[in-house]
Amino acid sequence: MSNCAIVGINWGDEGKGRMVDLLTQDYDVVVRYQGGGNAGHTVINEFGKFALHLLPSGIFRQNVVNILGSGVALDAENLWKEMEQVQAQGVALTPDTLKISDRCSLLLPWHRELDALEEQRLQDKKYGSTKQGIAPFYSDKYQKKTILAGDLFYPERMEAHLQDLMEWKNLTITKVYDAKPYTMDMLHAWIQEYCEKIKPYICDTGAYLKQAQAEGKNILFEAQLGALRDLDYGIYPYTTSSNTIAAYAPIGSGLPSAKIDDVVGVVKAYSTCVGEGPFVCEWFGEEAEALREAGAEYGAKTGRPRRVGPLDIVATKYGVAVQGATNIAFTKLDVLSFMEKIPVCTHYELHGKQTDEFPSPAALDFAKPVFAYLDGWNCDISHVRKWEDLPKQAQDYILWVEERIGCHIGYISVGPERDSIIIR
Repeated sequence: MSNCAIVGINWGDEGKGRMVDLLTQDYDVVVRYQGGGNAGHTVINEFGKFALHLLPSGIFRQNVVNILGSGVALDAENLWKEMEQVQAQGVALTPDTLKISDRCSLLLPWHRELDALEEQRLQDKKYGSTKQGIAPFYSDKYQKKTILAGDLFYPERMEAHLQDLMEWKNLTITKVYDAKPYTMDMLHAWIQEYCEKIKPYICDTGAYLKQAQAEGKNILFEAQLGALRDLDYGIYPYTTSSNTIAAYAPIGSGLPSAKIDDVVGVVKAYSTCVGEGPFVCEWFGEEAEALREAGAEYGAKTGRPRRVGPLDIVATKYGVAVQGATNIAFTKLDVLSFMEKIPVCTHYELHGKQTDEFPSPAALDFAKPVFAYLDGWNCDISHVRKWEDLPKQAQDYILWVEERIGCHIGYISVGPERDSIIIR
């Protein structure tokens, strides 16, 4: 048996979905263990191009069981719509291949509305939310003010609980934000339209995972976002509201006894960031626009232009340490092919001194990037499938980064397709 977590090393959007889609050929089970519909995992394979927001990225392999673990923010509405979309493109979904933990908390209709209302109230002080209800959801979960997916099987009990929650939440909606209150009729319609449709997929996934573990099956844990968006270790408060690190995978998956054998940390060959918050290596102007266009850097969920910049060694080394990465998947190397010189942020300058350490969130506002430049390769590498066929300058870039982040780079992607990969 082998347990592996695939996680983001930086700000998210590193290319985790394409790596999960690739590596699931060697795994029996894929589990999403945190986050919700704010994910945007882009996958391109024989079925087409997909931007997965809630479905695990192993859903395209019919011999793999895909699980939404107990740590996921279960947005029944968006999940059902996503299920319909992938099925329309020929992907079969059954309760045998997709399982939803009965311990998942449901993201309720007011969570998305509250997310948008609060961002509107904050105005220029906003956190850069995707407005998918994630922060209000996790806030309510830790206040024990949510409904579990398993509650759908006990409608009378759920009805009373939902009535209490609605009365409590309407106080905030009407008094704080001056918005319209929710009614039970609205909630009944939502349950009928979406929750009842995903109900056949809800089960005791903890028991399933324990059995899979006992049978020696290989389990892959899929994270959302990256280390720098982790609630505890990221650039707080510009983080997500859950733990994105590999150490949380056993808890959020519903298999707390799991031991993670390998952690594949995904790093983009340059830096991107969706949303607000400090981004030390950020580029602006024509340089930024050229890189953004070359990499098609627009949010899979929001369509927002991503902030871009050179690879940040300081942030990446920190992410590798926080994630406990044992192997690195280096994505989008082909995007850098247009550059004569490859810039890299090697250090930060903070309070007049150079540092290699990623500082506390408050200090990041005062940090300035220190850049070095490596030779580019100036040719198309998207067709390359073997390490020895890469131009020497591209090899040198990989080896130079590998040495500085302190982790082996075992996978190099040179295109978005499943087979556009070099394995070292």
